Amino acid sequence: MKSVSQLATLLLLFSILGANAQVFNPYYNGIVQNVSAPNILDDLTTLVDFGVKEPGTSEIEEAKNWIIARYQSLGYTAIETQEFNVYGQTTSNIIVTKTGSVYPNTFLIIDGHYDTVNGPGANDNGSGTVLILELARLLKDVDTEYSIKFIHFSGEEQGLIGSEYYVNNTVIPENMDIKLVLNIDEVGGVAGMNNNTIVCERDESSPYSNNAASAAATQEMANCFGLYSNLQTEISYAYSSDYMPFENNGEVITGLYEANESPYTHGPNDVIANMDPDYVFEVAKGTLGSALHFAVAREPLGILENTLEANILLYPNPTNGILNVRLNTPLAAPIAMTVFDVLGKRVYSASLNLENTALNMGSLGNGVYAAVFKSGQDLVVKRIVLE
Repeated sequence: MKSVSQLATLLLLFSILGANAQVFNPYYNGIVQNVSAPNILDDLTTLVDFGVKEPGTSEIEEAKNWIIARYQSLGYTAIETQEFNVYGQTTSNIIVTKTGSVYPNTFLIIDGHYDTVNGPGANDNGSGTVLILELARLLKDVDTEYSIKFIHFSGEEQGLIGSEYYVNNTVIPENMDIKLVLNIDEVGGVAGMNNNTIVCERDESSPYSNNAASAAATQEMANCFGLYSNLQTEISYAYSSDYMPFENNGEVITGLYEANESPYTHGPNDVIANMDPDYVFEVAKGTLGSALHFAVAREPLGILENTLEANILLYPNPTNGILNVRLNTPLAAPIAMTVFDVLGKRVYSASLNLENTALNMGSLGNGVYAAVFKSGQDLVVKRIVLE
């Protein structure tokens, strides 16, 4: 239970978080430590054994069915396939959705292609495919504020056809609200080399309106790798992978790519023996830490935690002025709500007497605020964003 004397500390912490500073999160790290190297290798071995996975082949159909079965075995039910044509051959994207608890209609997209060309594609892009599967396994029962879409694209090797199709036939017509696209392509490393660095890719191309947000997200991802993996990071630019159709649509993108570039891709020697599974393990750890950060994972409340925290839901947040406050359990007594700006100045107050209250906060300027809710000795601080 938090006391009133903690308010100054909470507001200081709030202002730090509001500035997008990143610190080591023990809850996130506990999840990251469950990344399984044997699990990654087992999945990669199975995927490689399907052979050359080109659109229109039985091999890619078998791989597609196996990927779907893996998600089903993890407990996912929101699984879709999207058929399209690649130079006369039918193939499919695989889209799996995990729904967020606060912003269910805003998505973190984690994607990579599962098709290959001229070889079994252990590195390009079996490494990215099984990494996404490992993330999905560990995120399945984690409460995230934002929804996550795990997408496995086909037709990448023929010119980003699957991701282009998805953007044109799903993202644009549905006016999908995308927080960030995180693309994972060729993160297997090279056997016998010192694979100690991951390349974090940011948007540096036209349209330029999304470049600053991409640079910020890419730096945050690099920070997460420093917190949750043993890898060093290198910042570079995004190109020639499935994030580009999203980038062209104005979405914020980032990506991961190996620093030691494999000479074996697009050929029969792109096999597990020529890559570094331990490197994929470290990449998975940093990527999972990043996904927890971007999707805003929420630690479950223990029985001794402040019950007021679980009782209050704010939406929409961010808001353009009207903020709804919903109380999940009936009121025993009014709740005092006080809003502070980042300098600690009180700018708004209200007494909540109803289980659902709509507050007009349009008089406040755009920015990040701390809302302090107090009921008896219980006190909780929540962030409000006005835009």
